[in-house]
Amino acid sequence: MTETSSYLKTTADAYGAVALLYDELSRTAFDAFPLDRAVIAAFAELVAERGGQVAELGCGTGRTTARLRDLGLDVFGIDLSPGMIDLARANHPGLRFEVGSMDALDLADGVLAGIVSWYSVIHTPPQELPPYFAEFGRVIAPGGHLLLGFFESEGEPVTAFDHKVTTAYRWPVDGLAELAREAGFVEIGRMLREPIEGERFRRGHLLMRAGD
Repeated sequence: MTETSSYLKTTADAYGAVALLYDELSRTAFDAFPLDRAVIAAFAELVAERGGQVAELGCGTGRTTARLRDLGLDVFGIDLSPGMIDLARANHPGLRFEVGSMDALDLADGVLAGIVSWYSVIHTPPQELPPYFAEFGRVIAPGGHLLLGFFESEGEPVTAFDHKVTTAYRWPVDGLAELAREAGFVEIGRMLREPIEGERFRRGHLLMRAGD
């Protein structure tokens, strides 16, 4: 087993083991975060102007996918964990969910109007992340949009931390934006949110557009 496939299996297994608890805890996750809701709404408005299909990559049990649907988007979800996908399908029977990896999508070139990666690249070792952005760029049509949610490193370099499920990484917002630019994305905007009670780290959000 390669190092790359090892971390993917570790992530999938870790989330599968806590899928039911994760689902229970995440059902009202957006309720306390108006800024997060605003970023997702802005993404949805930009994509709706052009039309087309959207993928949520690392969709978990489907709560963000369903929110995007409620905002009027034609959206489906992909996640590495079969256990998460089983719950997503049970929770949202009207939506499409598939098991898959963000770095090797079973999608044609330029088929998507947008991608949401909502705290889903956080478990990817830094040296493995550039191919993910290349794959995002491959499947998004020119002018399509990418929304990233992640833990921000608050002036520090990329930093590993003890995420409750499995090892994750905090990124400087400029560093993550640069990786996206190298893959052909243009930054539209960013939002940094300070942690609220019960959270440990600043949250980062990047809204990008695929180049022509």
